[in-house]
Amino acid sequence: MSVVTIREVVFLNNPARFSDDYKFNVVFECIAPLKDDLEWKLIFVSSPDKENLDQELDDCMVGPVPVGVNSFAFSSPAPNPHLIPNEDVLGVAAIILTGSYRDQEFVRVGYYQNTEYDSPELNENRPENIVWDKLVRDVSNKPRVTRFSIKWYA
Repeated sequence: MSVVTIREVVFLNNPARFSDDYKFNVVFECIAPLKDDLEWKLIFVSSPDKENLDQELDDCMVGPVPVGVNSFAFSSPAPNPHLIPNEDVLGVAAIILTGSYRDQEFVRVGYYQNTEYDSPELNENRPENIVWDKLVRDVSNKPRVTRFSIKWYA
């Protein structure tokens, strides 16, 4: 049984320009006292078959964590566009929020992100070179949650 359970993740700026920071609130419940902080990471996955291209956008430590319902705001920079292959810029990518305790991942919340141009003309007649300042992203509101069993107490 997990000591920490995510109740809700709310993206505050969605849809947004591709270059905008990700801003969201995380609400979670803790059912027992924890001695150490929780670590949260946001990862951008542009190419599912090329894990070496995954970008860890940011991480934060949250604690001390009292028993009960808790929340925190998370702000993370956008992915580095120079690390995304041109063929993977437009279309579907993934954003993954992970939660860890004592270097053990206990939850992974994945979202699909669609990236396209901000005008129908550019989407229908895509330019040869990516026009970064014309890109917008839309993160799906239907996450896929994976939970992992960990040792909460030594």
